[in-house]
Amino acid sequence: MNTFDAQEHFKTLFDYAPISLWEEDYSGIKRRFDSLRAQGVESLEAYLEQDPDFIDACMREMVILRVNRQTLEMLKASSQEELLTSLDKVFRDGMRHHFRSELLALWNGDPDWAGEGVNYALDGEAVDILLHWRILPGYEQTWERVLVTIENITARKKAERRLQELFEASPISLWEEDYSAVKDYFDSLRRAGVGDLGVYLDQHPEAVAHCMGLIRVLDVNRRTLEMFAANSKEELLANLGRVFRDDMGVHFARELVDLWNGKLAYERDGINYALNGDPIDIHLNFRVMPGHEHDFGWVLVAIEDITARKKAEDYLRYLGTHDVMTGLYNRAYFEETLLKLEKQRDEPLSVLIADVDGLKTVNDTLGHQAGDNLIRRAAEVLRAALDESLVAARIGGDEFAAFLTGYDEARAQEVLRQISALVELNNKYYREPLLSISTGVAASQPGLTVQDVIRMADDAMYDRKARHHRRGKYAR
Repeated sequence: MNTFDAQEHFKTLFDYAPISLWEEDYSGIKRRFDSLRAQGVESLEAYLEQDPDFIDACMREMVILRVNRQTLEMLKASSQEELLTSLDKVFRDGMRHHFRSELLALWNGDPDWAGEGVNYALDGEAVDILLHWRILPGYEQTWERVLVTIENITARKKAERRLQELFEASPISLWEEDYSAVKDYFDSLRRAGVGDLGVYLDQHPEAVAHCMGLIRVLDVNRRTLEMFAANSKEELLANLGRVFRDDMGVHFARELVDLWNGKLAYERDGINYALNGDPIDIHLNFRVMPGHEHDFGWVLVAIEDITARKKAEDYLRYLGTHDVMTGLYNRAYFEETLLKLEKQRDEPLSVLIADVDGLKTVNDTLGHQAGDNLIRRAAEVLRAALDESLVAARIGGDEFAAFLTGYDEARAQEVLRQISALVELNNKYYREPLLSISTGVAASQPGLTVQDVIRMADDAMYDRKARHHRRGKYAR
């Protein structure tokens, strides 16, 4: 192939390349740089802070020698002449920012540079670009020939922005994290002979906090800021110690063991804290993203706020085990506890049975609302007399019972005296009718079932009620 044919061949390759190509002359920029150096300028970055207009002067020094067909098509120009006379429409706005980076690369002696930016087609449409230039061989001293390639990445950037918008607008908290330092730590432990991370963490609990400190949070979405009462990502990331604390360490240790054992996706419930101190019940979904199974460099954590659901569950659980009127346990829970105690009882046990005196008379004369208030007052007395750890229940309309776990006969009798004193105090603070409670206790003995002890306490209560009745003080 002769010289003419070779030139035509390369011209054809240039013109029909499927990527935008620009042949440019940067010698004017080189002369301006040489002038600055002659003036003693050592740092172009510092100089640009003082004279930002120098960037625009350098942009005017770029001489475009020729562009190819793909360039005209991408920027919607009918000819090279139209394009070159309209460069102010192409290179504007964000162009200045990345051109500054190009100048710094040239100043530092880099023969090529690559970066992303935005150009504009002649119809005004923004074009996301990946730009790469190289000073061609033989022109390193003059910069008279620079080859620039521009790839249209608008479709890719739109897809990235769409994914980012989906990330930001997600209705649950999303965290992008980097666990690669945790993976490196695991590898160092394995090299040191650690085979069971769970055992190691039991022996070295400080390793849990160490691993927590190795996690790098890459990004969080808007829902995360709302959930954790943070004004900005910077504020949240600077206060992660206030978010992940207390019980967090327990379930984080389990997460580490799962990761160690090759479980790269899991779900758990736990508790985090907002920056205002409020606890947040959470459901956490953790996943090492595809392609990062060997380095843990990209992890997606989704956190759902289940505080309302937990409260609802707790309330339903409360309703299932408590008497709504008094707040004490209900009969179902009392009988469930009875079955457990029948199966296993390792300490002394006494049973208290209590019954409100005269409730029928109050209902008949003052109405059922007055009777209900009397039942509530009886419950107040029992709650005040009994330790919170004991199971005290309303087992009938005006009947109450309590398991006095750990109480012998003498201690149980002291409870009766305390109830009597509290009834007197209660009557000082409420109007008629007077509150009176018949009580009975019994302590467990060898060979007796819990049911036997309940019957003995019930008999003791009815003996006392009978004495009240004989005195004519109250009617059933």
